[in-house]
Amino acid sequence: MKLTVVGCSGSFPSAESACSSYLVEADGFRLLLDMGNGALGELQRHIGLYDLDAIFLSHLHADHCIDMCGYFVARYYRHEGGRCAALPVYAPDGAEQRLTTAYADTPSDTSMSEVFDFHALKSGSFDLGPFHVRTEKVCHPVEAYGIRIEHGGKSITYSGDTGVCDELDVLADGTDLFLCEASFTYGKEDIPGLHLNGREAGAHAARAGARRLVLTHIPPWTDGERNLADARAVYDGPSELARAGAVYEV
Repeated sequence: MKLTVVGCSGSFPSAESACSSYLVEADGFRLLLDMGNGALGELQRHIGLYDLDAIFLSHLHADHCIDMCGYFVARYYRHEGGRCAALPVYAPDGAEQRLTTAYADTPSDTSMSEVFDFHALKSGSFDLGPFHVRTEKVCHPVEAYGIRIEHGGKSITYSGDTGVCDELDVLADGTDLFLCEASFTYGKEDIPGLHLNGREAGAHAARAGARRLVLTHIPPWTDGERNLADARAVYDGPSELARAGAVYEV
């Protein structure tokens, strides 16, 4: 599998990165994990605008899904070849209504579903293209899911947004690459059930026996290097900060 970091900034784009968006590829199949602020433009640095095969939206906060509105325009009003076929979108229940409201002036209440084939997420497993996928509901103020993607005996786990929760340990158990959010600073913010800090992300990776940890979703006001040091204090495997444009082969 190939993982490309399209965007990794938390809450809002930084000067260096768009918000959450990660491209996973294998056997010619392209799955996008989230499409936050600025991600649609950055995605076109890596693949063609119409080359995606499926999208996973971890939750419906703007920094993880709002560029779906721009992508709706690209797919609905495409000038060459007519309107695009409906693309599978796996998202929490209510995604279609949420995006329709955010767009504010779609041609009809069902226009989104003409180019996006919405599937409501729940905890469980299913096959998607060449991937075996497992999703678990994680701890966040809105309905949110982490995802584990397996292919060829390897796995990538993406936390989405979450506080400390057992479900994340289950998803990341023995994973080859653990893409884990670390929005908060250890000893500074302490809001249960919202986000992880670097130390908590490292502890999750250690408990799960993850083989590699990549910290992501770090807001521009948070010191990523401090979060990385806090993670390394409790996790002794390879670890680093996500960077826009970084590519990982798993």
